[in-house]
Amino acid sequence: MRAVDGRTLSHRFATLALAGLGGLAASALGLPVAWLLGPVLAVSAASIAGLDTELPQVLRTLAFFVLGVQAGSGVTPDVLEQIAIWPLSFAVQMLGVGVVIVLTHAFLHRVLHWDKDTALFASLPGALSFVLAAASETRADLTRITIVQSVRLLFLIGALTPILAWLEGGADVVAMARGTEGTLADYALLFSLCALVAFAGHLIRLPGGMMLGALIGSGALHVGGVSTVAIPPVLAIPSLVLLGTLIGSRLKGINITAFSRLLPAAIGSFAIGLVVSAAAAAVAVVALGIGFGKVALAYAPGALEALTVLAFQFDVDPAYVAAHHVVRFVSIAMVVPLLAKRRARPGDTVAPPIDEKERLSGVDGSEDRG
Repeated sequence: MRAVDGRTLSHRFATLALAGLGGLAASALGLPVAWLLGPVLAVSAASIAGLDTELPQVLRTLAFFVLGVQAGSGVTPDVLEQIAIWPLSFAVQMLGVGVVIVLTHAFLHRVLHWDKDTALFASLPGALSFVLAAASETRADLTRITIVQSVRLLFLIGALTPILAWLEGGADVVAMARGTEGTLADYALLFSLCALVAFAGHLIRLPGGMMLGALIGSGALHVGGVSTVAIPPVLAIPSLVLLGTLIGSRLKGINITAFSRLLPAAIGSFAIGLVVSAAAAAVAVVALGIGFGKVALAYAPGALEALTVLAFQFDVDPAYVAAHHVVRFVSIAMVVPLLAKRRARPGDTVAPPIDEKERLSGVDGSEDRG
């Protein structure tokens, strides 16, 4: 375990203070899901400005666990009645993902004249840790891939949050806590059982293991009527701030000149992903009769943890949303090694720096993977 020096501690405290102020400002301005969106914006700006915004793994794990338990409390028995149509919804989703990859690759390669390897790996929506690992075995430009993927995630959160708030009737459409207040024994039962499932998810390397495992455990307890308690704001709000900080820290260490130069590519890739995903969502709404807000979050290209949290905040079935992001994540994670093997040539391996691998963990199903 690495020793933490005073400079690192001061950076962490500054990052958390800045994130808290961002959440407070967003809340005062009446922004939707303010305690997530405010820290995302504040920490993103700080990261680009050069502040070391990395958080220790223990805080990441704690935030994912609490938010997973909270998201699970939003799972209702109605979910069981809709599971039958999930496979069809998965099929529509993955068709959309395929179109996103093809169009984004064409945009980056043919319009912006990126090399084929870089364009290919930058076009894959999500699973960034796997994408970078595979891309390092080719001649792909890892900096370009990192910036495009990270900015896409930030824009995704920034765009979907106000859009969903508008569609669902306003920023305050859902209360922070959903359920009933409980005793210490109620919370001890909920957290202990969810911790067991979350740890099991971590052991089997489930995408977003700590969060998704906690969601599964909490969802089962709430659907079965074993638990009806809500996560109190005193735990939920700091966890949202930590998640927003983690998302914003994705830009840590990225040179502002490179960021500015690659911004058009990132914006174009994001726009393609958003339009195609919206079209796929429209097909699912018409063909399967699923609510647009729920499908929009499920089909969005990336950010498993963040979009599962938004699903809870807007009361649009976090189990459905999480399941779709797991399918997307696993599909991409299975495909990228094959792509790397096909694209790799003798002498191409260029491994990314270790610190870059470490800082890219934590969003889109990779908080316990790196």
